[in-house]
Amino acid sequence: MKIDGVAYRSVWLNPDDGWSVHIIDQTKLPWSLQVLRMTTRDEAAYAIKAMQARGAPLIGAVAAYGLCLALRADVSTEAMERDVALLNATRPTAVNLKWALDRMLTRLRNTPKPERVAVAYTEAMLIAEEDVKQNEAIGRHGLPLIEAFAKPGRTVNVLTHCNAGWLATVDWGTALAPIYTAYNAGIDLHVWVDETRPRNQGAALTAWELGKHGVPHTVVVDNAGGHLMQHGRVDLAIVGADRVTRSGDAANKIGTYLKALAAQDNNVPFWIAAPSSTIDWNVADGVAEIPIEERSETEVTEMTGRLADGSIATMRIAAEGSAAANPAFDVTPARLLTGLITERGRCPATETGLLKLFPERE
Repeated sequence: MKIDGVAYRSVWLNPDDGWSVHIIDQTKLPWSLQVLRMTTRDEAAYAIKAMQARGAPLIGAVAAYGLCLALRADVSTEAMERDVALLNATRPTAVNLKWALDRMLTRLRNTPKPERVAVAYTEAMLIAEEDVKQNEAIGRHGLPLIEAFAKPGRTVNVLTHCNAGWLATVDWGTALAPIYTAYNAGIDLHVWVDETRPRNQGAALTAWELGKHGVPHTVVVDNAGGHLMQHGRVDLAIVGADRVTRSGDAANKIGTYLKALAAQDNNVPFWIAAPSSTIDWNVADGVAEIPIEERSETEVTEMTGRLADGSIATMRIAAEGSAAANPAFDVTPARLLTGLITERGRCPATETGLLKLFPERE
């Protein structure tokens, strides 16, 4: 996708040395565009844990490259298994992380040690390229959902929650892929962007990337979605996911469940857009089985922003002495979802629906 007309991806190899890894530091957005160069496993692990790189598909790709960096230091099987365990522990909810590292291990365990570094880089690049193709396909399959509301002289209003754009993937995004596809096709559309407390990924990231690509949008507080739906100002909602169960439950950024409840009450279609790497076929009951990451309470009690003089500052917004809880995700039961958008097409949020798209999982 584009930033002020220049094409970017969210992770790429340094073209000068061919081995170090570049990412956009998402913690610096929207105030400045800063590119990080990672040269070690620990730098990659920190980038994922500190959310310099975030978004389920992206952290899978970054973890894969992190293993490449680790193998440059030690190609032994013992070290490789240890490195994978360390990278796996950085974020517990998104299944793409484990999926990517398991794929890397499957490819590397039977690879002779002298060849492991080269093979690892090839596999990590394949993971990244496949992510781009999958997300582009999600855009194509989601486009008809937006086209269905397009009429001459009428703007299609789409609501999204958190950031599931190209910053959360290698390119295109998941929930935003149909939006970018529709916008590029000339459809008159507008996006309601939830601010997404406590980290404000909607206000800081989704709004930033939509604006840089030229897509009309408006930032709203998280609790405004229901009001907008009641008054007919939302045609459909599309959000991403960090894990989808085989029964169709979806874990996404905290607050998604409440949006889905409001959508059902107002007959607003509510879609989950996710690639197959986000589907956890080993989990059936999302509420009971998906681990929910509990992040630092400072994300709730403090906020960072730009002051009138242009400086960036972090300040406390909660009463001194008050404790804060910070569950990072919630699970939306399949019964509240209109359906799922994957790289193979759309389906009901059911095990039967998913198996029709992925029969090899029978």
